[in-house]
Amino acid sequence: MNQNQDKIINLNINRKDFEEVYFAGNQGSLFFSSSTKGKTVTTIVIGLILVILFIFKDDLSKEKFGILYFVSFLFLLCAVYLSLAINKVSKWRKEVIAYLKTLENPEIYQIKFNNKVFKVNLNNKKEASLWTEFTSAEIGEKFIALEGKFNYMFPRKSMSDSDYQFLKEAVQKNVK
Repeated sequence: MNQNQDKIINLNINRKDFEEVYFAGNQGSLFFSSSTKGKTVTTIVIGLILVILFIFKDDLSKEKFGILYFVSFLFLLCAVYLSLAINKVSKWRKEVIAYLKTLENPEIYQIKFNNKVFKVNLNNKKEASLWTEFTSAEIGEKFIALEGKFNYMFPRKSMSDSDYQFLKEAVQKNVK
């Protein structure tokens, strides 16, 4: 592709293709996404220890009663960290769902790029970035994601195999 020649890829939008990528591996789950799973398990374990201590609190001597307060504090701390993580996942999930709604019945979803510029047209709302403005890219079996001034994720299923390979090569070449 010479520098001034634009490659155009028209995306075939199916919301399920995007959901498959965004919500893979319980990513949309409030308690068991990758960012909340560890906190959920830790909070449950500390909660169980606290319940056991409460059941046997009459058997604790006055010197060991501080353990109950300490575990209560740990449980509260874990619950706060878990709620903050859940809030982040919930916010991310709402943003993804709002974005997915824009993909329902699109008039046009098109990628246009050359060696310098990457453009996206979604329902005649056009965004343009220089390749140098992208800070990172992720190329997987199911999608290509770009992060920078604008963030994009393009499922493999939304384009032909040849278009996917062409986009993959362009991203590998232009995003450092």
